[in-house]
Amino acid sequence: LCGRNFEYISEDPCHTGNMAAALINGVQSKGIGTSLKHYAMNNQEERRMTIDAVVDERTQREIYLAGFETAVKKAQPWTVMCSYNKVDGTYLSDNRRILTDILKEEWGHTGLVVTDWGACNDRVEGIKAGLELEMPSSQGKNDEKIVNAINEGSLSIGVLDKAVAGILELILKSQDNRHPEFKYNRDEHHKLARKIAGQSAILLKNDNILPLDKNKKITVIGEFAKKPRYQGAGSSRINPLRTEGICEALDEAGLEYEYSAGYNVKSDKAYTDLILEAKKAAGNNEKVVIVAGLTDNYESEGFDRAHLSIPGSHIELIEEVALVNPNIIVILMNGAPVEMPWLDDAKGVLECYLGGQAGGGAVVDLLYGDVNPSGKIAETFPVKLEDTPAYNYFPGFKKSVEYRESIYVGYRYYDKARKDVLFPFGYGLSYTSFEYSDINIVCKGGYDYKVSILVKNEGAVAGAEVVQLYVKSPGSTIYKAVKELKDFGKVHLEPGESKKVYFKLNDRSFAFYNINIPGWHIEKGNYMVQIGASSRDIRLEYILSVESNTKAVVPDYNESAPGYYSLIDGIFKIEEEQFKAVYGKELPERENKSSAPITVNSMLGETTHKFAGRMMLGVMKRQIDKMIGEADYDAESGRLMIEAMLNEMPIRAIGILGGDRMPKYFTEGFVSILNGKFLKGIGMMLKK
Repeated sequence: LCGRNFEYISEDPCHTGNMAAALINGVQSKGIGTSLKHYAMNNQEERRMTIDAVVDERTQREIYLAGFETAVKKAQPWTVMCSYNKVDGTYLSDNRRILTDILKEEWGHTGLVVTDWGACNDRVEGIKAGLELEMPSSQGKNDEKIVNAINEGSLSIGVLDKAVAGILELILKSQDNRHPEFKYNRDEHHKLARKIAGQSAILLKNDNILPLDKNKKITVIGEFAKKPRYQGAGSSRINPLRTEGICEALDEAGLEYEYSAGYNVKSDKAYTDLILEAKKAAGNNEKVVIVAGLTDNYESEGFDRAHLSIPGSHIELIEEVALVNPNIIVILMNGAPVEMPWLDDAKGVLECYLGGQAGGGAVVDLLYGDVNPSGKIAETFPVKLEDTPAYNYFPGFKKSVEYRESIYVGYRYYDKARKDVLFPFGYGLSYTSFEYSDINIVCKGGYDYKVSILVKNEGAVAGAEVVQLYVKSPGSTIYKAVKELKDFGKVHLEPGESKKVYFKLNDRSFAFYNINIPGWHIEKGNYMVQIGASSRDIRLEYILSVESNTKAVVPDYNESAPGYYSLIDGIFKIEEEQFKAVYGKELPERENKSSAPITVNSMLGETTHKFAGRMMLGVMKRQIDKMIGEADYDAESGRLMIEAMLNEMPIRAIGILGGDRMPKYFTEGFVSILNGKFLKGIGMMLKK
């Protein structure tokens, strides 16, 4: 449900880390820096600027830090951006364990740590923790604090010098790679975008309806066909060179179709006239393509989704059109999984996610078989929201969110609970079929293994297959997932062609994070290497006998937290005491005490019981219309995003984000006023 799910890579850390590393290496090979974000455990928009993510150490290491670890070690991004939230009760910008002990010293990151915008909590403590660059500029306010700390002796000049040296190094490296006269071919870039979108789409269902015949006219329904939703809402938005909708691409290809809007993207309401018009158009041709999905109002930075449904107008459209024509193909444009109560009404479903500027052309390529679908979903699609392990615990309390599902994220949970899913992790169909055979594993020394299999294209058209390697661990006194993805590879094959696909295994492929070491622990036993077309389509298996790498004691939660060992197919629930046993310490405060004073980290929306708080929020909200008017995205989604951000913005961020328009000591003065010290507060605001 996270509002920014469209920005995330995968539910699996192996997939996340390797895809991120490939992207970083590709971009940085051109002398352009990247920023890996949001580090770490930033998995919700609601109260994201102040929430404390309560995650047990093993889960941090195996799920939420592992993807960052792989990306850092394999690609060395120029910067890593720390998130707003707290982890273990400490804001990420002040969190030495996360920023220095793990990122810099353990993983060897050589670049900078930069804050998310306005995420700096305490500038001096941040420098000590490993935070070099604060964004945006505090207009000298925080620089003064640094100087004072140096003069008082509470901050070492050596620590400051190290941070400054890192910033200077980034500046010089950036300048060295500038090419002011650089030219590029926009048309070629658009073609590349179309190719990428075509290879990224996932064919979820195909009851012998695809590919389409170019000689037959079709009906195309859905406003997204002319106005595609091709990127997410919020600060991730970029300006495309051009946009290409499905109808435009059909026109360019000279393909015959009849168009009907079907719904209005500005409203969830199902309009009778639009549906009647769509049904009439659907009856005029043999096959119907309905373009549906999520609008900007459903998923955006600043707020989370309230459910897993697509707009009611899209659902009613599909159901009504199915009454007059059973030959329906649904094209989905969305940034995250959705429920599909209408799935039986569609003979084909093509998940295109947010396909970028050339996504419309890619859809046409896929529909008519010019491109064979080869994408696999990087996240499990549950049947319904209640099936998800975080259902009872997201988005948490006022002050904290408890990750009670522990390591059971995505397929790790659904497999352990033996729960039915709509589409499993790693799933995706093709216009051809592939045979897997001849698994072979060779030990290269220690825990390093080279795995190979033979993949054959058994169909009549060329295609590509994403082959996945999972490892199933032996039984243990600690709870584990049924299996975990450890490597994957993509192979392109002509009809009848066979090729070998190679994978690598290493010590981490067999290890879990043992808090008793603390470190990575390999248990002695027989590990099953599984090769599959998805997490639930295992084709080949091979058993490896592996020795242990340590004599450390394995944690045993069979008595203190038995719920983690035998999950059942129902609504996931773990009692507080069991979660505490795994978390290993007392749980932090969940709610604000009514008697607690307002602080610089109080959210603006929490101050509206005070006149000054209501006034400030009102002033800032009145600026929204002006900001929306200057923006290039939908007004309503922009308003929802900004209002949510204003309500949940900590007071300390207002003074920073306001720049030189705010009094130098605005934050301190405003907090004093809110706590009833009006004269003191005014005096501080007037202070030079």
